[in-house]
Amino acid sequence: MDIARPKITGEVKVALNEFESVENIPLYTKKIEGFLTANVSKLLEVILGGAILLESSDIHIEPEEEKVKLRLRIDGILHDAALFDFKAYKTLLSRIKLLSGIKLNITNRPQDGRFTILITEKSQKETVIEVRASSLPSEYGESIVLRILNPKNLIEIESLGLRKDLVEVFKKEIRKPNGMIIVTGPTGSGKTTTLYAILKRINSPEVKIITIEDPVEYHLAGLSQTQVDAKKGYTFASGLKAIVRQDPDVILVGEIRDLETAEIAAQAALTGHLVFSTLHTNDAAGSIARLVDLGVRTVSIAPSINMVVAQRLPRKVCQKCLKLVFPSKEEENKIKDGLKGVRKEILPEDFFKSSFKIPRAQGCKECNNTGYRKRIGIYETFLVDDEMERFILKNPSIVDMKELAIRKGMVSMRQDGLIKVLEGITTIEEIERVAGEE
Repeated sequence: MDIARPKITGEVKVALNEFESVENIPLYTKKIEGFLTANVSKLLEVILGGAILLESSDIHIEPEEEKVKLRLRIDGILHDAALFDFKAYKTLLSRIKLLSGIKLNITNRPQDGRFTILITEKSQKETVIEVRASSLPSEYGESIVLRILNPKNLIEIESLGLRKDLVEVFKKEIRKPNGMIIVTGPTGSGKTTTLYAILKRINSPEVKIITIEDPVEYHLAGLSQTQVDAKKGYTFASGLKAIVRQDPDVILVGEIRDLETAEIAAQAALTGHLVFSTLHTNDAAGSIARLVDLGVRTVSIAPSINMVVAQRLPRKVCQKCLKLVFPSKEEENKIKDGLKGVRKEILPEDFFKSSFKIPRAQGCKECNNTGYRKRIGIYETFLVDDEMERFILKNPSIVDMKELAIRKGMVSMRQDGLIKVLEGITTIEEIERVAGEE
C-alpha cells in the first residue's frame, strides 16, 4: 500500500541486449556518438541503457561554453563519457523534462521530477527502474542529473561489507522491539542501502513496516511505503505523525532534517516502535551533537537510541588486475599505527606476520582502467548502554563522545578500512580518499 507517492509521468523502454557490447566507457561513448543524429527517444535509450549496463548511479548532463558534457558516476567517481552539441542537448533536455513531468517553459529555477525505465533482458524478464531527474540553471543552460534507482542494489546484510562481529551486533539490535537505529554519512555513502538490507532481513507477515522517504528508492514487497510531497504539505514530520497512528511495528524515516521529525521519531522509539533513520554527520559520535543542534533534548535522545552507525563506500580493488605487493615502510607504519588498540580477535592473521602484502590497483578493460570495480562499506558503530546513556545526558562534546565509544570498543571507519586493506579488498589510497588520513 502506498500512502503517498508522486505520480510517475513517463517511461522509457530499454532492451538491455542491445547494449551488451558496452563493456566500458570508450564503447559507451562510441555507442552514443553513433546515435547523436538519430531521433531523441533513441538517443535517450542509448544513454540510459549503457549507463545501467555500466552500473552507473548517476548521469550528469552539463552544458559548457562550446559543448555539452555527459558524465557518469560509477562506484562513486565521475567519469567523462561523451561530448555533444547544443542542438542535441536541447532536444534531449525537452525529452527528459517531458518524461519527468518537469515544466518545459521554466528554465530559471531548479525543478525535480521522475520517470521509469522498463528494462527487458534476454529472458524477456522485465525490470522496473525508477529515475529521479533534477534540473538546475547554470551559466550555459540547464544542468540535468538523472539518479538511477536500481532495485538490484537491494542486498543482504552479509553483502554490505560488515565484519563478522558487526554482523552479529546488527542481527541482535534489529530484533529489538523498540528504540532507534541511526545510520549517518554524507550523500551517496550507502545509508539507504544499509537500512533496506536490514528491512529485508526483518520483513515478515508478522511485522508491520511503514516507510516515509524522499524518494522511495527501493520497492520491497510486504512494506507500506510512502513518499514525502512538500507541494501537498506531506512532509517527514506530518507523514510520521500519520504513520504512528497506523500501528506499525517498524518505521523507516528516510532522513531526520528538522526538530519536529526528530522529536516524533524519538517518541515513537520510546513508545514501542523500532525506528530506523539517517542523519548527515561526519562520524558516529557526531550524530548526538547533530540531534542536540536540531533542538532535541538529551533526555529524549539518550533513552531512545539503541545504536548509531557511520559509513563510507570505498571502491573495491578490481579482482581481475589487482597486484599484491609488500607495503612500503610508510604504508606499513600507517597500517600498524592505524590499527593500534583494535581488538586482536577482529584483526586478520596476516597482520601478525613479520611481513604481509597489500593490494595495488592496476587497471584493465574490466574496470575501465581505474583499478577498481564496485564498492564496499566501511563502518564504525557504537551501542547506547546504561553508561553511554548517562554520558549523553551530560550533553558531551563530539570529541568526548568519540573517546568513550572507542574505550567501549568502537572500531573507527578508517580502522575498518585498513582491515579490509589487509584482507585484499581495497587499497590504502581508497581508504584515505573516503575516510581521510590520521
